[in-house]
Amino acid sequence: MSGLGNIIKKEFKELFTPATFVPIILVALIFGTMGNSIQGIQEQAKEKPIIGLINEDDDTLATITSSILYNNSKVIFNSTSIDDKQIAIDELKQKDGVALIVIPKNFTKQMRNESPGEIEIYWIMKGAGVMDTISSGVLQYLINYINTNLSKELIQDNSSVNSSFVLNPTKNIETTYFKDREFKGLTPDIIVSMLSSQSMLIPIVIMMIIIMAGGIVITSMALEKENKTLETLLTLPVKRTSIVTGKIIAAAGIGLILAIIYMIGMSFYFQGLQFSEGGISLAEYGLVLDSQDFLFIGISLFVTLIAGLSLCMLLGTFAKNYKSAQTLTFPVTMLALIPMFLTIFADFDTLPLALKGIVFAIPFSHPMMASRALIFENYMFVISGIIYVSIFASIMIIIVVWVFKTDRLLTGSTKKRKINLRQPLLLNLIRRR
Repeated sequence: MSGLGNIIKKEFKELFTPATFVPIILVALIFGTMGNSIQGIQEQAKEKPIIGLINEDDDTLATITSSILYNNSKVIFNSTSIDDKQIAIDELKQKDGVALIVIPKNFTKQMRNESPGEIEIYWIMKGAGVMDTISSGVLQYLINYINTNLSKELIQDNSSVNSSFVLNPTKNIETTYFKDREFKGLTPDIIVSMLSSQSMLIPIVIMMIIIMAGGIVITSMALEKENKTLETLLTLPVKRTSIVTGKIIAAAGIGLILAIIYMIGMSFYFQGLQFSEGGISLAEYGLVLDSQDFLFIGISLFVTLIAGLSLCMLLGTFAKNYKSAQTLTFPVTMLALIPMFLTIFADFDTLPLALKGIVFAIPFSHPMMASRALIFENYMFVISGIIYVSIFASIMIIIVVWVFKTDRLLTGSTKKRKINLRQPLLLNLIRRR
């Protein structure tokens, strides 16, 4: 039993390390944050959408429509003249409004003549993330509810009304305002789907590159320590700066090859998922990237790859063996996953200030956000991101070079370890006996 107890105690000590528990704690925190976010989405979906209303028709069906809007939304602007449209839109933009709804003069008359009544909807779009379209989705559901009530009213007034008309008594004429642009005929949901088809590929590719290339760097450092080849490398007449630079450039080359392979494969995959509705194309609304934009994305991806590999090499210096290297890849994986999910579900412009700082500080975020920023010609954001990531990469390389010049790689400490001369003598005496 004593032997079994000693083995259990030994294994427990080896496994009970920060490297074992920190990743699990981080995962728990991430799931907790995601749970709070989902709860926040549910609460936001229950809130009444903020809208503006211009009603030029005082007849029955227009009154029913306006009363439903008043009872189920927060109307912050109310008018009876279409001349106030721009004033209403400006006020809604300042007060986080969702849309301006305009009921024209002949709204009721059109439906009495069994012609769809036109409702003009001017959407105010803040961000291009999935979470940014919750309020507009609530309002869209409310408009469908209006259609249902108008259908009931029309059937009560005229039981012989045309069935195909009464099922869809209104027609929406929609325009969306987003990032100082006007998109006629598009809703926020359509714009988000179009942008997702354009920018979803890049975050996934970057995440895979960082995880693959970073894992290669960390495990190679661990294997060199375990196989004692690192000691031989450090004794060669080569500058430590050259060793670090060579490792980073070689890993970056592998990462770029992986990027090309993933880009080709994923592009074929996403071709079948491209958004199309009624012949709408990205080029028609200027939501495409040109050759200059791809150049900026390439530069951002390259400096981010260098920064990521430098960070991985720094983490690799803490790896004692191949087993411990597996846990050190977890922080890099999390730093790649967090911005990937954020760029899909939220827009950087609509994030809280504290979360904006965190996202901007993660170097992997910038190439993921670059494509969407370049579509709307936000070059300063992309350039500032490239500058920041370049500085981050330079600092990481300087730290790694400094670590290579110390004894941490061999002794696990930045200080030189004192050699105990008595220990070999004692071992020789024991062997002789």
